[in-house]
Amino acid sequence: MPSVDKEQVLLALRHELEAQLAQAHAAQRETQSGATHEEAKPENDKDTRALEASYLARGQARRVMDLEEAVVKVNALVPRAFDGELPVALGAIVQLEHDAGSLWYLLAPAGGGLTLTAGSLVLTVVTPQSPVGRALLGRRVGDDVDIRTPQGVRECSIAALC
Repeated sequence: MPSVDKEQVLLALRHELEAQLAQAHAAQRETQSGATHEEAKPENDKDTRALEASYLARGQARRVMDLEEAVVKVNALVPRAFDGELPVALGAIVQLEHDAGSLWYLLAPAGGGLTLTAGSLVLTVVTPQSPVGRALLGRRVGDDVDIRTPQGVRECSIAALC
């Protein structure tokens, strides 16, 4: 297994979530100012621009809250070393082997679906709520796992854990 600096991986995840949060804050501010702008006021009873803008602002506010929560969760994650004896848990980097090659995952409390690069490795972030995260949680090196994908079930085995 290639050496992986878990601190760097978690730092990359934090930076990505913080960047998304900054973008979401900017979009939320812009939408809120547009929703309350003089031009957003309805011209007649059929004009729904202000209502639509308020819905968009509410959705963006929810996105900001979700990202703020994600940043807090990831900041609270303390990196730990996993050896061959410990089961997969939050903070684990897992190598899955299957007939088409290797896949690398970081099991994190937030950021599911993000792709991170650690040296020569490309890792996909999964959460315990995701199908992959649920399949990995509590498993150990050498265990076989079935990963459900839109293309069907992929049979894999846990090759490494750190």
